Amino acid sequence: MAESALISAAELAEIVGDVVVLDVQYTLDGQGADLYASRHLPGAPHLDLDTVLADPAGDRGRHPMPSVERLQHGLRALGLHDDSAVIVYDQGPSLGAARAWCVLRWAGLTDVRVLDGGLAAWVRAGLPVETSSAASPAPSS
Repeated sequence: MAESALISAAELAEIVGDVVVLDVQYTLDGQGADLYASRHLPGAPHLDLDTVLADPAGDRGRHPMPSVERLQHGLRALGLHDDSAVIVYDQGPSLGAARAWCVLRWAGLTDVRVLDGGLAAWVRAGLPVETSSAASPAPSS
């Protein structure tokens, strides 16, 4: 497990091939997928806050914690395992990555970090982004 919940863009650039990087760009008006399509870290799939990291809005609020089944289904579709080292980021500053960190830790993943400053910090560091859809990772069981 990492000593800090944060990782810098420079640190992530050194280990990017050894960790699972998840894009959690999010807006309240549902534009996270559009933000993802416009630019994201190379190879990072989009982790949708509304459909994976929360149950539908209702009596428990707008974004209640997801059911175990919903979360497992979404994370398995992204190829995550119990021992995956995961880095989450959003457009920075935003709440998507913080939500993902909380939910993934709640679910039992122990090595989860947030890209400090999000996508904005990655871009400021002059690191590459892509605009095409990332290849879908192999689902896990």
